[in-house]
Amino acid sequence: MKDPQKISIRFFDDREVRALWDETNSKWWFSVLDIIAVLTNQDDYSKTRNYWKYLKSKLKKEGSQLVSTTTQLKLTAADGKKYRSDMLDYEGIIALGKTFPGTKANRFIEWFTYSDETIDGKSKTKAYALFGSSLIDGIEVGTTKGLQQIHSYLFGGLYDFAGQIRQKNISKGGFQFAMVQFLEAALIEIDQMPENTLEEIIDKYVEMNVAHPFMEGNGRSARIWLDLILKKRLKKCVDWSKIGKTAYMNAMVKSPVDSSQLKKLLENALTDQIDSREMYMKGIDYSYYYEEID
Repeated sequence: MKDPQKISIRFFDDREVRALWDETNSKWWFSVLDIIAVLTNQDDYSKTRNYWKYLKSKLKKEGSQLVSTTTQLKLTAADGKKYRSDMLDYEGIIALGKTFPGTKANRFIEWFTYSDETIDGKSKTKAYALFGSSLIDGIEVGTTKGLQQIHSYLFGGLYDFAGQIRQKNISKGGFQFAMVQFLEAALIEIDQMPENTLEEIIDKYVEMNVAHPFMEGNGRSARIWLDLILKKRLKKCVDWSKIGKTAYMNAMVKSPVDSSQLKKLLENALTDQIDSREMYMKGIDYSYYYEEID
């Protein structure tokens, strides 16, 4: 089996569950150790690995076929290197979850079998496909039109307002985004904002967030928009996996008044891996994770 090229990161109780796409067999393989860590609520890698060794021995003695269905694929570890790790496919993970008693295991299985046939699921699939496609090369960088192109691609066929500037006032958490009567003028001003330095680019990103031009899907579209600006102007992009959900959301809430926290987060997460498919996929996973309601 040739090595998968696509990585996905899902989150259960704010814990990562990594997966790799097997092009040959057209299926996902999931990290066993990530699942074990989730189900045992364990942060210690050595203890998680030892538990899996114990469980494998126990399952073998019981005549379970689960262990024989595992395969080993390379996953990137915390030190940045890739190591072979035990992986299970969809059916294998469900079988593994069933070996754990209790409500948490039941919740995990319910979460794991959740269908991608939702608006977010379908939109995320579209976002994955954007990388490497000819469509991404046609997006205007740093303009409202470019953001509309991204939004239209992500949500076309899912929302009837995909790519369309909103005609209603919206607010979130008590914060009123740009009023409709001022929105067009605000977007024109944002288009004219400079984007030569990191500080200027983040200022522009903050103003676009305040404008919030769409009824839904602003954050997911704007993070791709931001990365395209960084890529064009600075030959950088954001490694979103280095920015925690709570830290990011708090920084975004504060940014209209004080963007220093957001600038620090983004600056510390910059990478020059602008052509890395894995970096892009990871960014999409985190971007959609930020939008999940706790």
